[in-house]
Amino acid sequence: MGLQHTLKALADPIRRDILNMLKNGRLSAGEITEHFSVTAPAISRHLSVLKEADLIRDTREGKFIYYEINTSVLEETMLWIADLKGANEYAEK
Repeated sequence: MGLQHTLKALADPIRRDILNMLKNGRLSAGEITEHFSVTAPAISRHLSVLKEADLIRDTREGKFIYYEINTSVLEETMLWIADLKGANEYAEK
C-alpha cells in the first residue's frame, strides 16, 4: 500500500496497541473492542485504517470477523528505517 499509509496507521497509539494484541494471535473485532474504552465503531475505524495500510488481514467465519497481523509490511518498514538510520554503516564498523 505504501510507506505513507503504513506510517499514518502506526501513528495512532490505539492502532499500535491493536497490533501488539494481534502479535499473540488472531482476535475477533469484539475481543479487540473489549480491551479499549472507546466505542465499537471507533475500533472498527481503527481496524479499517490498519487494513488499508495492509498491516492486518481479516477472515470472516460465520458472523465473526477475525483479524491477524501482516508482518511482511512491518518488515519492509523496519528495513526502510534501518536503511535510513544507516544500519549497514554501523554493521560494517
